[in-house]
Amino acid sequence: TLDNVPLWDERPLLDTFGQIQEIRTYYDFVSVHNDRYRIDGQYRQIMLSARELNSASLPSASWINERLTFTHGYGVTLGPVNEVTPEGLPVLFVKDLPLKSSVDLTVTQPGIYFGELSNDHVFVKTATAEFDYPRGEANVFGSYGGTGGVEIDSFLRRLLFAIRFGSPDTLLSPNLTAKSRVLMYRRIGERVRRIAPFLVYDGSPYLSISQGRLVWIQDAYTTSRNYPYSRPAPGGINYIRNAVKVTVDAYDGNVVFHVLDDKDPVIATLARAFPTLFRPLADMPEDLRTRLRYPQGIFALQAAMFATFHMTNPATFYNGEDQWDIPTLEEGPQARPMSPYYTMMTLPGESGAEYIQMLPYTPRQKDNLAAWMVARSDGEHYGQLMVFQFPKQTVIFGPRQIAARISQDQVIAPQITLWNQQGSEVIQGSLLVIPIEESLLYIRPMYLRAANGRIPELKRVVVAYQNQIVMESTLDA
Repeated sequence: TLDNVPLWDERPLLDTFGQIQEIRTYYDFVSVHNDRYRIDGQYRQIMLSARELNSASLPSASWINERLTFTHGYGVTLGPVNEVTPEGLPVLFVKDLPLKSSVDLTVTQPGIYFGELSNDHVFVKTATAEFDYPRGEANVFGSYGGTGGVEIDSFLRRLLFAIRFGSPDTLLSPNLTAKSRVLMYRRIGERVRRIAPFLVYDGSPYLSISQGRLVWIQDAYTTSRNYPYSRPAPGGINYIRNAVKVTVDAYDGNVVFHVLDDKDPVIATLARAFPTLFRPLADMPEDLRTRLRYPQGIFALQAAMFATFHMTNPATFYNGEDQWDIPTLEEGPQARPMSPYYTMMTLPGESGAEYIQMLPYTPRQKDNLAAWMVARSDGEHYGQLMVFQFPKQTVIFGPRQIAARISQDQVIAPQITLWNQQGSEVIQGSLLVIPIEESLLYIRPMYLRAANGRIPELKRVVVAYQNQIVMESTLDA
């Protein structure tokens, strides 16, 4: 458990990736994805981000540059969640252009033609070489070798696409040949919705490495507002299942809908209506199946509902005597509910660490800890929810209480104030609740960023255990 404590938050890590790995202004890291891989024989939790091309940031916005030359992003940046360089920067296993890997994890097809950015259409297999990545004073160019897109091998098709795009160049440009193809709807969210608009999609697709290729995984839900005897959630739905996993190849754009929950009557009906659209989960490559994770969207919804419906005694339920809350923490001027977070830990009664998602509970209008809830993601345990309750006769410090004690600590508080007054900004990371056997560790990373800079550096780690609170340069210390 301690070997995989996530010391890097997604927000500061995204800024750091942007400063040390974007390389050029037209590359963008849109989001950071949390996952786990077996790397050099060890089961490790990692963070990775796709280096996508942002056509809005091109130095020269001509039709040839936007549509023919700068067509795709290139590669990923990947590192462990728990390692830091002496300078306070993340350790990177996969980095730079061209991609360099220091572990047994390789990307053989690094081109990203389909991703999270809402880039418009591009033409590939044209007479114009496509930009791959910068190298020194020169650039490396290549040509698309995939099967994605639509062929424009006739005058009629070029005319129709010219009308569709409002672009005379599409009809008249000599750079387009009979072998050229047009790639459209390249944003993952838009692409899957155009194919199956009757599903509800999670807001966070994430990137995985499968057989050397980059593949996006998009969670999809079946929902209803008409399930009997069920309380509606915010938004009106009262039935939801994570019934489908969608994979989208970042190079070819191939979209495959895999049925994850064949016991869901809604997806069973849709599968009969669209027999060629949905495939069984067994058709998914095995290494991709190990990448599946329980989505945060449905887990947060289930956790919010369970805060009330864990009460099974009718009188207790009616009076709301044992209502739970999601803990809130101050972020700037506002207090926000804690979000579920992914981590690797050995659950009580289990023999080894596994990849889970967890969220603590506090009693209604109280700050002490009442319980914590986990969603499992590995193997046959995928989707299992577990709740561990604390004895009601003892007070266990909750996240908000620990955060307050950190802010009041006679050693830590003056140091944070001093840093904030010296032209720097202290960013407090997520407060992590780490259960270890019969005990609880609270861990909070501290990042330091210059007032005019954009590179947050991990400088301190705060650990709270029972009545002790300490701050050191590393978690090991």
